[in-house]
Amino acid sequence: MMPAARDSLLDAAFTALARRPWSAVRMVDVAAAAGVSRQTLYNEFGSKEGLARALVRREADTYLAGVERALATTGDARDRLTATADWTARLARDNAVVRALLTGCWSERLPAPTLSAVPSSSAVPAQRRADGPLPAPGDFVAMVRDRAVTVLAASGAAQPDPAGLARCCELALRLALSCVAAPPPGEKGVAELVRGALDRQLKD
Repeated sequence: MMPAARDSLLDAAFTALARRPWSAVRMVDVAAAAGVSRQTLYNEFGSKEGLARALVRREADTYLAGVERALATTGDARDRLTATADWTARLARDNAVVRALLTGCWSERLPAPTLSAVPSSSAVPAQRRADGPLPAPGDFVAMVRDRAVTVLAASGAAQPDPAGLARCCELALRLALSCVAAPPPGEKGVAELVRGALDRQLKD
């Protein structure tokens, strides 16, 4: 199957999930919405559990790709880390799967695949990857922190203090996650909170 067709099936599954609990999402309906046969869907994902893992993996990748874009914006370390925190909070607010991945809180409406790898006999490379381990909340914190340190250090956007920079990166992300769990009141947003915290941590 072409990657575009796989994406269409995942889009259809995501749309179905927005309308009803995962337990009520039917494979036949996902296939019909994507314009393929149910057998094609099973050939691609193997099972509903395989579809769930692929969907969760794609949403994790979407989040991490956005982190890369935020870190690549112009500006100093505060600007880039604030953009990363803002992306984290915005996507988690709008995307229930990403919110569950980042917080570990999976509601009954969502698929809840095990985060450990599962045996895979799929001939589809993308599915074999989805059948591998899925990131836990702590994994995301470590991945984003380490990636931010690498990007900021290489760009010269931060002081050459790796330990201090790592603490700032983790602080920005954990503040964003706290805003996902308990949104700030009034007009105060995650960007304002993160920038205020980083102003005290990072020196020009």
